[in-house]
Amino acid sequence: MNNKFKKMLGLVLVSTMVIGLVTACGNKSENSNSASGKSGEIYFLNFKPEIAETYEKIAKDYEAETGVKVKVVTAAAGTYETKLKSEIAKSDAPTIFQMNGPVGYESWKNYTADLKDTKLYSYLTDKSLAVTSGEGVYGIPYVVEGYGIIYNEAIMQKYFALADKAVTISSTSEINNFATLKAVVEDMTAKKDQLEIKGVFSSTSLAAGEQWRWQTHLANIPLYYEFKDNTKFDNTVLAGLDSKEISFKYGDNFKNIFDLYLNNSATKGALLGSKTVTDSMAEFALGQTAMVQNGNWGWGQINDVAGNVVKAEDIKFMPIYTGVEGEETQGLAIGTENYFAINSKVSDEKQKASIAFLEWLFSSEKGKSYVTNDLGFISPFNTFKENEKPADPLAKEVLAWMEKKDIQSTPWTFAAFPSEEFKNYFGDALLEYAQGKKTWDEVTTIVKDTWKSEKTK
Repeated sequence: MNNKFKKMLGLVLVSTMVIGLVTACGNKSENSNSASGKSGEIYFLNFKPEIAETYEKIAKDYEAETGVKVKVVTAAAGTYETKLKSEIAKSDAPTIFQMNGPVGYESWKNYTADLKDTKLYSYLTDKSLAVTSGEGVYGIPYVVEGYGIIYNEAIMQKYFALADKAVTISSTSEINNFATLKAVVEDMTAKKDQLEIKGVFSSTSLAAGEQWRWQTHLANIPLYYEFKDNTKFDNTVLAGLDSKEISFKYGDNFKNIFDLYLNNSATKGALLGSKTVTDSMAEFALGQTAMVQNGNWGWGQINDVAGNVVKAEDIKFMPIYTGVEGEETQGLAIGTENYFAINSKVSDEKQKASIAFLEWLFSSEKGKSYVTNDLGFISPFNTFKENEKPADPLAKEVLAWMEKKDIQSTPWTFAAFPSEEFKNYFGDALLEYAQGKKTWDEVTTIVKDTWKSEKTK
């Protein structure tokens, strides 16, 4: 999938009692069954080389404030899993490490401490994002991203102010299912000259290498619902990984929204093979369209366009509605590929000290400043005040949707997709469908057959 995802880090305030305990344990030999290491020291194995320098600064400030030394080791790009396997076997093993969600947990579950009773877990705005097993919590996300339908509220308000609009609702916030979205979009298309737009949606970019918004991000929605129906697992990624075949049960729901994109966009289907994501985002930035499917990373693609006319305060998100029953409570597709875990094989003292460091990072004033201003994370924790959160409008929207009462974020399930080949076949079939060269039944057959063939290689 696309490489735009940023990696992030987490946080909280360490109590005097815990600090005293950690400092005191520096004069004791540790349990013979745990990693020894230097007394009074914890060890963080960092995933991202580009933020290693920031972690070093954080570690120095933390030691100056608490007396607890944080050893930071950074794996070279693309070598984290190999480095972790090597380091975890040493006597001075990492006390804090990172794993890739439920998939990573399957590899590292024998080394993950239960974090359900920690302040760090209690700080999570959306606890469904944590990696869980049974009653335990074993991975805490430290950065999140989200995607959905980005819309220009100025254009939407212009539409809702029309005396001859065909819908009874009066604001975008009242759109909470596919039927309502479809009615609004199709009426906006009929009135696009009044609204001074080329299309409601930006171009459905289907050029080679530019299909990830559809064969990965949009495909996440129907396959999330399909795997959610699998009661054998309480996690849709694990259900997907276990599925040798798919029925594409919610394929018609994918077709609902994909057809809406195609039939109400700035570019007709026959020309979409030449359109890129950059083209699509530029159309939105120039006010030529009212909506575009993308994630919070798209802010730069809007803001940096020469001639951008969309004001930051008018950039909003809505979920990708497809017509699934009960979708009124569906939120944005929010997730991460980065979770903190605490090494259960080190001493209790080092586990507590490691948790305290993360809690300090995500709850103290100094720690939160690092998270927002230096690491640039969208933090999933409720410890951040409004002025401590990322300033860009799409990041703010992700956080606002996570905080909505009775709204359930849609988990990133695409980690279960069998291969890049599966996604490429899916994307190519969508292009041919958009060009009128394939029927939807043929697309469905390709999706099901390719999943099965990639799973059985």
